[in-house]
Amino acid sequence: MPTSSESPSFHTATADATYARIGWRLLPLLFLCYIVAYLDRVNVGFAKLQMVTELQWSDAMYGFGAGIFFIGYFLFEVPSNLLLERAGARRWIARIMITWALVSGAFAFVDVLPWGPLPALFGLPRAEFSFYALRLLLGMAEAGFFPGIVLYLTYWFPSARRARAFAKFMTAVAVANVLGAPISGWIMDHFHGAGEWSGWRWLFVLESLPSLIMGLVVLLLLPNGPADAKWLRDEDRAQVLRDLEAERIGANASGSGAPSSARAALLSGTVWALAFVYFTMAVALYGVNFWMPTIIQELGLSKSDYLQIGLLTMIPWGVAGLSMLLWGAHSDRTGERRWHVTVSLVATAVGLSLLSITGTAVIPSLCALSLVAAGVLSSMSTFWAIPTEYLRGTAAAAGIAWINSIGNLGGHFGPDLIGRVRTATGSSAAAFLTLAALGIAGAVVVALVAPPPPRTTSDHVLLE
Repeated sequence: MPTSSESPSFHTATADATYARIGWRLLPLLFLCYIVAYLDRVNVGFAKLQMVTELQWSDAMYGFGAGIFFIGYFLFEVPSNLLLERAGARRWIARIMITWALVSGAFAFVDVLPWGPLPALFGLPRAEFSFYALRLLLGMAEAGFFPGIVLYLTYWFPSARRARAFAKFMTAVAVANVLGAPISGWIMDHFHGAGEWSGWRWLFVLESLPSLIMGLVVLLLLPNGPADAKWLRDEDRAQVLRDLEAERIGANASGSGAPSSARAALLSGTVWALAFVYFTMAVALYGVNFWMPTIIQELGLSKSDYLQIGLLTMIPWGVAGLSMLLWGAHSDRTGERRWHVTVSLVATAVGLSLLSITGTAVIPSLCALSLVAAGVLSSMSTFWAIPTEYLRGTAAAAGIAWINSIGNLGGHFGPDLIGRVRTATGSSAAAFLTLAALGIAGAVVVALVAPPPPRTTSDHVLLE
């Protein structure tokens, strides 16, 4: 609270400078980490353009394998977030990144890895079993990274500033696709045949190296929290702790009824409802993301011009990156979360519905893909301000991880549904309409059940 000699505007300007300083020290590093994380998660969409032909896989088999990542993610996410709280963000996030880098690089050897009798035990060819197993292991390795970062940002930013922080961090999804699409296409074009390796093998190996490097950087540079940040001035540290404590006291005084323990968070109906909303977002995001290179390839482009496919893939994600920054800033300025998420999900559903009827028309298809990407990423960036305002302490660690793990099961359902529908019908239209219906369901649920933001004793200071 400002003293009698300090006006609220003076205090707000000081707080703005403090949080801007923190943002510039933390967010670029976390941003880079999420870019390489996302590349290792979704580069299978580009590898698919060569891999399924070479290994003679069906669309249904690829879609199931691409989505099985999220089964491993689901199983290990809550334990991972609870361990992050105990082990500290620096060591745990570094461990996550180094582990997934090793698993991601192993995809280059998907058809030669020695699994002993396991493929025969499951009645699968070795390459198919290996693809499923590695995607499952990749999800297990990466589990906890995203919800861990969401939890970590709550150590630094009060709720009134989080949507912008989340949006800046999550813009890495758009940037990873904007940069990763042409880079992936270029690797597959220019490394194909080098060392008698296909381009998709080089893709997995080369794009796993940045994750390994960034894991070591995190181990060296990331502070566990404000108390460990040597670059943070004493007055800045006091500002952060004062604002977060005022928010905690205000939330307790308001009697929000929020869960107070990990068990209560996992049993909370509100937490489960938010998990369903996030599920509908993940269905759309990964359903379209894992199939976007294929969708664009089928717009009449050369099937072997991977760089051109990558350049066109940049367009929807570029639009999405700008959209989520503007939408997140608007959400923080107004202090409103519920309708920002609702409107974004409706826009996603409209884009998916349009995608079901655009066929192979290039401009309409790219416009529909842009609306889907912008809608879903804008909904995600503003969505995370809701559970982080609602949950605190250990309940936040468990609840955030649970929402993300249940929600990200949609990352299995979306790609798998599209693959099965394409194999059965030769078209993705029915799958897009199903994803659109789920988007509308998510919009209805968040509009009805999202808890209002808590009022704190420092609202007049925190809100701009």
